[in-house]
Amino acid sequence: MEGVKGLESDLEAMRQYFRSGKTKDVAWRQSQLKGLLSFIKEKEKDIFKALKEDLGKHHVEAYRDEVGILTKSIKFALHGLKEWMSSKKAKLPIVALLSSAELVPEPLGFVLIISSWNFPFGLSLEPLIGAIAAGNTMVLKPSELAPASASLLANVLPTYLDSSAVKVIQGGPAVGERLLQQKWDKIFFTGSARVGRIIMSAAVKHLTPVALELGGKCPAVVDSVSSSWDTKVELMKVMVKKMFGENPRETNTVARIVNEQHFLRLKNLLSDSAVQNSIVYGGSMDEKNLFVEPTILVDPPLDAAMMTEEIFGPLLPIITLDKVEDSIAFINSKPKPLAIYAFTNNEKFKRRMLSETSSGSLVFNDAVIQYAADALPFGGIGESGLGKYHGKFSFDTFSHYKAVTRRSFLTDFWFRFPPWNDYKLLLLEGTYKSDYLGMLLVILGLKRRR
Repeated sequence: MEGVKGLESDLEAMRQYFRSGKTKDVAWRQSQLKGLLSFIKEKEKDIFKALKEDLGKHHVEAYRDEVGILTKSIKFALHGLKEWMSSKKAKLPIVALLSSAELVPEPLGFVLIISSWNFPFGLSLEPLIGAIAAGNTMVLKPSELAPASASLLANVLPTYLDSSAVKVIQGGPAVGERLLQQKWDKIFFTGSARVGRIIMSAAVKHLTPVALELGGKCPAVVDSVSSSWDTKVELMKVMVKKMFGENPRETNTVARIVNEQHFLRLKNLLSDSAVQNSIVYGGSMDEKNLFVEPTILVDPPLDAAMMTEEIFGPLLPIITLDKVEDSIAFINSKPKPLAIYAFTNNEKFKRRMLSETSSGSLVFNDAVIQYAADALPFGGIGESGLGKYHGKFSFDTFSHYKAVTRRSFLTDFWFRFPPWNDYKLLLLEGTYKSDYLGMLLVILGLKRRR
């Protein structure tokens, strides 16, 4: 779908296509997931090229963070799809004798997915997997800040999928605003908290449910029991050089900044003199090539923009504390994070982190690994987001679980209806307490009536 020409008529056609029921069929869902898998496999080099053009990503990093994860996620969905789609029996109380109940997952309908630029394929297609598996029709708006990736998604992806059910629309804020004016059955957005508030405000008009993955600060807590912070910083310097080389600008291992606007934003974060004084490694920049050297800072001012904004760049501010336990109060003084990464062998501290902090996820002695886990939900809490996805959680996000109850006409509990008396009250008490013996005694007249 090019731009938004004829937008309303195209969207209405997609709504009608959903109402036809075709997308609810398991064969349709499987064919679309297989088409998505073919796109990832056959266009892998094109994906690498787009990510290199947009972000300067090395193809191995691109495979690790996007192509590989997406391949795994699609296969996981294909393997679990029939089970996910099946209805699940639900237990009923005795008052519903001779009745049965089940939860039946059904697609929400027509959904909108708005993705971010930092993982332009992963953050576009991961929710798309769930929307397809759940049987919806959908529009994807990739970020205009990663134009090569957005173009590949818009011009090539539809040739692998049912174009009546899956559309890709390119464009900037004006296109996004027009899309938000339409009626959707769900909106899934990945991006900043500022835009997330705009999404929620627009969704209110039609009471549209939303899922927001907003990110924000993700603190990493490092226990320094066995070495001082000076020693740790020196080790970090060694590892940065080992991974990125003596001259990271020429080793092709550090992704570049996405555009000039974001480069200048990072430059401004470092421009404050107090922040400059906290730099212990790196700090050089190349505006022409949108390159920022991996930079380590120790104890920058807590009120500096760097400490209040999401960085999206190779800048690592380190805040030193007298005791690692003090990090709990520090974290709790800030908005709830998407993730907390705690590096420690102190089991007591781990238990405190688990019970005394709140975050979308908590990872001990590793980082970001939870993003690759299909069995774990990925999402934020509070200002870091609303809703969750990945694996079956993506299917659930784009599904409605309809409660279905069936009852036989063979008999009924006559005491559920007026006229009321104390005898019926005793029988009702028995049903809600599951006191089968008491009910029998009442019926037989062996238990005193009120």
